[in-house]
Amino acid sequence: MYPKELEKFLLKVQKPGRYTGGELNSIVKDKSKIDIRYAFCFPDTYEIGMSHLGMKILYSLVNAREDAWCERVFAPWVDMEEVMRENNIPLYALESGDAIKNFDILGFTMQYELSYTNVLNMLDLAGLPVRSKDRTALTPIVIAGGTCVCNSEPMAEFFDITLPGDGEEVTNELIDLLKEYKAKGATKQEFLVAAAQIKGVYVPSLYEVEYNDDKTVKSVTPTNGAPEKVVKRNVANLDEMFSPTEFVVPFLEVVHDRTTVEIFRGCIRGCRFCQAGFLNRPLRSKSPEVVEAQCKAICDSTGYDEISLCSLSTSDYRGLETLIKNMLPWTIDEKINIALPSLRADNFPKELMEKLNAVRRSGLTFAPEAGTQRLRDVINKNITEEEVLHTAAQAFSGGWTAVKLYFMIGLPTETEEDIRGISNLAQAVVDEFYKNPDKPKGKSVSVSISLASLVPKPFTPFQWEPQDKPDTLIEKQDFLVSCVTTRKVNVSRHVPWTSFLEGVFARGDRRLADVIETAWRKGCKLDGWSEHLKKEAWEESFEENGIDPFFYTARRRDYDEILPWEHMDYGVTKKFLISENKKAHEGVTTACCREKCAGCGANKLNGGACDEIGKTVV
Repeated sequence: MYPKELEKFLLKVQKPGRYTGGELNSIVKDKSKIDIRYAFCFPDTYEIGMSHLGMKILYSLVNAREDAWCERVFAPWVDMEEVMRENNIPLYALESGDAIKNFDILGFTMQYELSYTNVLNMLDLAGLPVRSKDRTALTPIVIAGGTCVCNSEPMAEFFDITLPGDGEEVTNELIDLLKEYKAKGATKQEFLVAAAQIKGVYVPSLYEVEYNDDKTVKSVTPTNGAPEKVVKRNVANLDEMFSPTEFVVPFLEVVHDRTTVEIFRGCIRGCRFCQAGFLNRPLRSKSPEVVEAQCKAICDSTGYDEISLCSLSTSDYRGLETLIKNMLPWTIDEKINIALPSLRADNFPKELMEKLNAVRRSGLTFAPEAGTQRLRDVINKNITEEEVLHTAAQAFSGGWTAVKLYFMIGLPTETEEDIRGISNLAQAVVDEFYKNPDKPKGKSVSVSISLASLVPKPFTPFQWEPQDKPDTLIEKQDFLVSCVTTRKVNVSRHVPWTSFLEGVFARGDRRLADVIETAWRKGCKLDGWSEHLKKEAWEESFEENGIDPFFYTARRRDYDEILPWEHMDYGVTKKFLISENKKAHEGVTTACCREKCAGCGANKLNGGACDEIGKTVV
C-alpha cells in the first residue's frame, strides 16, 4: 500500500487509483522471509503498464518463489510527481509502499525509445544516481529487458545489466546469482563479472567502444571475460514455459482492459520493417489445449469478460480454429468475448468470423501497410488488394461496419503514387461495403486509416536505410489527407518529430547518453505523450553535446559498417538481413517460412527447429 504520508495528497491528483495498490490478486509477502526484493518498473503510466503482458508474466514468475517478492512501480503523472518531490516522498512500490531504493533489483521493461527519460526520472525520484558508475553498492542492481534492449547502447551508461530475449528463464538465474553474491558480501563489480557469464545477460560496463574519425563505431571489445557476442535467451517450449494463472485486476480502466493470453511467439511472414518479427524468431507455438486452460484460469481468477489471443499474427496460429471451437461453448455461456488482434487479410476464414459473432462484434483491424502492390512487395507484405477487399466483403456480409487499416509512410523507394494508393485502397473498401448485397441494412461504413511513419530498427532488413526527416513526413501526411475525398474514411497520423526522436535512439550509440541526461535535466519526460514532448529542449541537448541527430537517422549505412548493436546475437544472421535489404530494392518478395525456409539462421536457437519442437516450418 502507499506510504501513509501520501494519504492526505491523493485526492489532489488525477486518478489516485494509480498510486494506492491493494488491487485484486496483488501479492503481499512477509518481508522478514524474503531474500531478494524485486521492483518491476514500468517507465510509463499505470494504465499503460497494467496492460503489458510481460509485466504480468514476470510479476507472477518472481512471486512464485518463496525467497523473492516482486512489486510493481509505475512512472507517476506530473501532478503526482510534483507532490512527491515537494514532500520528499521517494518512489515506492505499490504492494508494500516501501521506497524502491532499498530493493535488490530494479527491473525496467523497455518497450519504447521515448520512455528513456522516464527511466532517469524514476531513478532520481527513487533517490538513486542515474548513472551505473555512480551506484557503487551491490544493490540495487538496475536491469532492463524488452524490445529496446536489442540496442542497449544509448542507455548503456544508466543500466547495470540488460537482458536480450525471453526473460522467463534468465530472470530466475539472475536472482539466484544475486542471492548468492549478496550472501557472501561480494562487490557490485564481482557480481557483474559473474552475471555476464549467464547466457542472455549483457553487462554494458564490461565492453569498451571505440569510434572512427567519421563517428561510426570502430570496435566493441569485451573485458573481464565477458562474451564477444551476447546471445539472446530463447524459451524453446511455450507449453512448458511459466505462465500466470492470475492477473492483478486494476482499480481503473487501463489501455487494454481485458485478459491476454499468448498463443505463439515469433512470426512466419518476414515483413522487412517489422522488428518484432525478427527479434522473436524462431516461431514457437502453444498447443490449443494449453492456451484454453490458461484462458479459463485467468478469466476465473479475474472476472474479465474479454480474452485477447495475443501474437504477432494471430490468424497464422495453426490451432486457431480448434481453439475457438473448444472455447466458444464456455465463453458464450459466461458471456466472454474473444478478441483476435493482428489478423492478416489473406487468411481469415469466414467461418471464424461468424463464430466470433457469438458474443459480441468487435471492429476488424488489418494491416496492408502500403498502398500499392509494388511497395507491398518491397516490404515483403505478401498480401494483395484483392485479398484485402475479399476479407472486407466477408466481414461486411457478417455484419461488420467498421474496419481499421494500418499503413506506413516513409518506406524505402516510396513514391507519391504509393501514398495516393493508401487513399485508393481505403476508398475501395468503402465501395466494397456499398456494393455488397449482404451488408447490414440501414447502417453506414466507417474505414479508419492509421498512418505510422517508418522508423528503421535494428535487426531488420531496413536497419541500413535512411529515415525520412520530419518535414518530409509532414508533407507526405498532408498529401495523403488531400487524396481522401469521402467522410467515410478517417485518417489518424503520428507526430513526425516523435518518430524522428524514436529513430535517433533506435539506432544510436553510447554517445547519446549525455544527450538523454541533458534533456532530462531540462525537464524532458513522458516524451511519448505529445503534450509533454519538449522539442526545443531536445534540440538544445543535441547541440550542447555536439551531436547531430541526423547522423543516426538520415544517412544510409554501408553493409560493412560496424553497427552499435552488432555484439548482440538474436539468431537472425547479418548475411540474411543484407540479402533481404537487397531484395527489397529489387522489389522481390520472400516466401513465408511455412512455404519455404529462407535460412535466416534463427532456428539454431531452438536446436535447429522452428514452430514445433523437433520440427522445421516447411
